[in-house]
Amino acid sequence: MSAFPEAWRDQFLAASSFLTRLPLAYWAWARARTDTPAPSLADCAWAFPLVGLVIGAIGGIAYAVASALNLPPLAAALIAVGATALATGGLHEDGLADTIDGFGGGATREAKLAIMRDSRIGTYGVLALIFAIGLRAVALADIAARWHVLGALVAAHAVGRGVLPAALRWLEPARSDGLGAEAGKPTQNMTLIAFGIALGLALIGVGIRAGLGAAIVVALVAATIGFLARRQIGGQTGDVLGALEQGAETAALLAIAAWS
Repeated sequence: MSAFPEAWRDQFLAASSFLTRLPLAYWAWARARTDTPAPSLADCAWAFPLVGLVIGAIGGIAYAVASALNLPPLAAALIAVGATALATGGLHEDGLADTIDGFGGGATREAKLAIMRDSRIGTYGVLALIFAIGLRAVALADIAARWHVLGALVAAHAVGRGVLPAALRWLEPARSDGLGAEAGKPTQNMTLIAFGIALGLALIGVGIRAGLGAAIVVALVAATIGFLARRQIGGQTGDVLGALEQGAETAALLAIAAWS
């Protein structure tokens, strides 16, 4: 990671432009005025949890507005989850659906990868999305209090993205092309910094007990998904990374709801 604040800014904006659909006119303007090559995804890995902070805050604001309108907690929670999905363009949800379709519907490694690349969604993918969205909404509705929901969303989105650099580093790309191959491998220090930032945001957002519990559960879930990906297709793809984020985020919210 570069020691220059300008590089940190560019890396954060590059990570945001990839992981969200937020309007980043400044980023496009700045890139057009320089000959410096855009940073790789691996170079931006430290900023993934900070992008999660932004997305979690968007969800928290959506929940607060819905709650102020006296909507039931579950309805407000679904609106919050929907707001975060809109902020990312459903990037991770798409990865989850494609991954579950591939792992569940393919008999061979090649067949699984082919299904994952198909833009159509199957039964397994639909069920995965229903469970992931439903579990997140139920966890938020159980937390209920506006400030607590904001903290939980920030923590969950931060740790959900804080484990992605580890997946990029320790899982080989399953394809020779695509996001998983093009992203590159973050350094070990970059991986540790990303998880450290994510853990710090979780502790600030939900406190020591729930924050540490969520981080431990997320690490276990991420390791399990990584193991399955290696067994099923030989490594990671962009879809696997999306599925990993969704699994980690969902697990974090459930842990926070249980231990807050």
